[in-house]
Amino acid sequence: MSRRPPISTVVFDLGNVLVRWDPYGPFVGRLSDRATRAFLAEFDFATFNHRQDAGRTWAEARLELERIAPEHVPAMDVYVEHMADSLLGPVPGSHALVQDLRDAGIRLLGLTNWSAETFHLAEPAAPAIGLLESVLVSGRERVAKPDPAIFALLTDRYGLDPASTVFVDDAPGNVTAGTAAGFDAIRFTSAEDLRAELVERGIEIPLHLTVDGETFAVRRDGVGDRFDWLSGPNPGYGFSSSRSDGAATDPADLEAAIRAFLALVDPATGYIE
Repeated sequence: MSRRPPISTVVFDLGNVLVRWDPYGPFVGRLSDRATRAFLAEFDFATFNHRQDAGRTWAEARLELERIAPEHVPAMDVYVEHMADSLLGPVPGSHALVQDLRDAGIRLLGLTNWSAETFHLAEPAAPAIGLLESVLVSGRERVAKPDPAIFALLTDRYGLDPASTVFVDDAPGNVTAGTAAGFDAIRFTSAEDLRAELVERGIEIPLHLTVDGETFAVRRDGVGDRFDWLSGPNPGYGFSSSRSDGAATDPADLEAAIRAFLALVDPATGYIE
């Protein structure tokens, strides 16, 4: 099997990768639970909404809904008017990861299934989106994931080499499509898991490890590792460890080093006395 070239670019999906999205949000306090469930589940909102992602306007959607399911028109009106309430802020850890990748010189892009008419709500809800070079929005292009055409458009528009590009998405079908298009596709589960996947692929960003409830950023430092205690009471405080052979440290050894450090810390001061 041939080896992939070094990673030069990371392409992020947005919804539930960089920004938390819950379609129930707009209905809270505005529509009954029964009517909300009827629209989002029984009516198959996911399929209906995918057509918005693929370029249909909300005015066109409303006309269709008036024809095929007029009882759901009020629910759609609530969703469109209060769509901002479906965006619940950044996905935990995502902003720091995007910033670290940018600082490392990795090219950063977005590929999102999103209505062109509501995409302006994305960046205010998750400012990390503004750190990306550009975002290809399906609703603007009138083609949505997992259609192979949107991956071809992404590749052509930004001059990408898929073999040196990581594509990140939380939807299995989109990950499968990204892989078929030649990208190194990763299914997103959490920012910390993604960070570990990218470090494993050779991208020089800190690895984040949480041990006994405390989080550390671990970075290779010459012949050893530098540990910055992110959750500690003293910003910038941490420790270093080294290996005589200069080899990369096994994750189990990293965790053991953290536990040894924490055992020496004075709880009253947060420092080793």
